[in-house]
Amino acid sequence: MGKKRCLFCSEFVTIEENNGYEVYVSCHCTPQGSYRLLSESYDTINSYSYSIKSKRFPIVSAYLRERSESGERMTLAAEDMAEIENLASIPVTIEQKEMRLLQYLYKKSEGPGEAIVIHPLSQNYNLTYSPNMQELVYIIEKLRESQLIIREGMTFKLTEKGWDEAAASSAGGKTKDCFILLAEDEELRSEWALQVFPKMEQCGYSPRLFQQTETERRENHTLEQILDSKLIIADLTNHSPEVYFAAGYALSQNIPVTWTIKRSSVDLVLVQSHPIRPFVWDKAEDLAAMLQQKLSHKGTAS
Repeated sequence: MGKKRCLFCSEFVTIEENNGYEVYVSCHCTPQGSYRLLSESYDTINSYSYSIKSKRFPIVSAYLRERSESGERMTLAAEDMAEIENLASIPVTIEQKEMRLLQYLYKKSEGPGEAIVIHPLSQNYNLTYSPNMQELVYIIEKLRESQLIIREGMTFKLTEKGWDEAAASSAGGKTKDCFILLAEDEELRSEWALQVFPKMEQCGYSPRLFQQTETERRENHTLEQILDSKLIIADLTNHSPEVYFAAGYALSQNIPVTWTIKRSSVDLVLVQSHPIRPFVWDKAEDLAAMLQQKLSHKGTAS
């Protein structure tokens, strides 16, 4: 355990070495959590030109922040950088970035007028995917002038109008929790985080990834998280016993489960059962489209 500078927010933070990865704990990118970076990618990413860094790093920081706020534990490598920058879900215009701030306040509030503290602003401009604090301040002032928020120092409140706009952008209400069951496979999880999760969010779901670190095994929060979910997606690729167990528990509690599996693993399915009829996928973007179609048309899954 030591200290190292996060490439994306420039804060020096505690890091832990873990099987070829560096775990960055509680930097501005993940204030309440952590993310993992492939150790050998640090120097590669740090060698980017200034123009690439100035454009890409704020986006990656914001992406990590947004995913961390949803309870995900992100894993990155150098090859992910350009893909994150070009994701369709990344806000580009000021209006899209304004909506990100409204949605953040909406998720943190129980209703209009509830005070949410954002302090200091210099450590939080990644909430809006902004490249600097000046743009965040501009966004705040635009929202205030439009009577969507009230600002009192570092305290922010959604007005009735702001609450309604944020709710409308979330399909008329708060997002529904969705628990994702994936095997312990970093490449698989990275595919899903980049391709599948954004499509699910567009359908009004907030995906939370099943974790199996030693700490989480000891604390045993998994079953509690399942009970809070409106939908379970269980991927049988690599045939993790934990995935079968957690999905079976969800079914016993009458929580809908959607099964998926990568085509290369189909012939090795451990449990042959008529109720398990998974979506078979080759590429994560194809699976994302299938799930989006199912969730958009039915609202729920089974």
